[in-house]
Amino acid sequence: MGELRLMKGNEAIAEAAIRYGVDGYFGYPITPQSEVIETLMARKPWEETGMVVLQAESELAAANMLYGGAACGKRVMTSSSSPGISLKLEAISYMAGAELPALVVNVVRGGPGLGTIQPAQSDYFQATKGGGHGDYQLIVLAPNSVQEMADFVEDGLDLAFKYRNPSMILTDGMIGQMMEKVELKDFKTRLTEEEIIEKYGDWATTGKTKNRDKIVATSLELQSELQEKFNHKLQDKYREIEANEVRYETTMVDDAEYLLVAYGSSSRICMKAVEMARDKGIKVGLLRPITLYPFPNKELNSLADQVKGMLSVEMSAGQMVQDIKLAVNGKIPVEHFGRFGGIIPSPEEIVNALEEKIIKG
Repeated sequence: MGELRLMKGNEAIAEAAIRYGVDGYFGYPITPQSEVIETLMARKPWEETGMVVLQAESELAAANMLYGGAACGKRVMTSSSSPGISLKLEAISYMAGAELPALVVNVVRGGPGLGTIQPAQSDYFQATKGGGHGDYQLIVLAPNSVQEMADFVEDGLDLAFKYRNPSMILTDGMIGQMMEKVELKDFKTRLTEEEIIEKYGDWATTGKTKNRDKIVATSLELQSELQEKFNHKLQDKYREIEANEVRYETTMVDDAEYLLVAYGSSSRICMKAVEMARDKGIKVGLLRPITLYPFPNKELNSLADQVKGMLSVEMSAGQMVQDIKLAVNGKIPVEHFGRFGGIIPSPEEIVNALEEKIIKG
């Protein structure tokens, strides 16, 4: 059993990064995720594990430092919140195009623009549809607890290296700021250059040229035929991720006649809504996508043969609901209920929306 602590979600991410053996963190403060870099600076992991922690001069600089560290085969990460992630997207697209692994954490705040520092889930499109330019995908994990904030640091980086692709933890200010009991894993040793090559392949720009081909970490290819061929390779990789890495959790779906679909903070509120609805005699269950990309399309399509309707509950104007409709493919009604601009929905509101939008429909 690991060490138990009471921590904020943002603090748990920082502590997990140290214990996992992250080589470098490059970031810039922005509410509501500033505790990530603040915790790292206070912990001084460079004295303990050799981890580099650097506050860059801007989000753009931090993202390009991430690119450099990833190109060297190092386990690197960054974190920010909504508008900060927007600034990082050019470098993230370059990393996807160069097939470089890294972890990006987005602690979402309400928008658009500067918006509010209160929690939201309105960056779903940005995270799951590429966000930056070009045909690419991020692997996206959506925690709904402080424990998962810690656990997904390791999971996110493992997946990033497995597929040589950037991954993202998409969370929000509610989970980032709330405190819960967390079981922290024991410290891991940082991988050596030889161990990285042995485990993941000889693709990193280590500076060594003896007995190996020249390595260039770039996303640039000016010959259209070669660029198309590379894009096909990326699409094959994304299909492999979709086939092997879907993660989700269900609650009381065996006898469900209706289904709530929610991730992150909204899924926690929906668990209470399920309880309240069943007290009223409404047989409702919950599906929580843990991976937003890859999305649990097959599971939702299968449940559409069982239930009469689905309600997507999001702290946004309605983004994930589009993926649910695509998954269901017109079999049953799919509606959306959301609060946005930093407002958190209540279980009572969710039950009322289920009755009005789906049951009475």
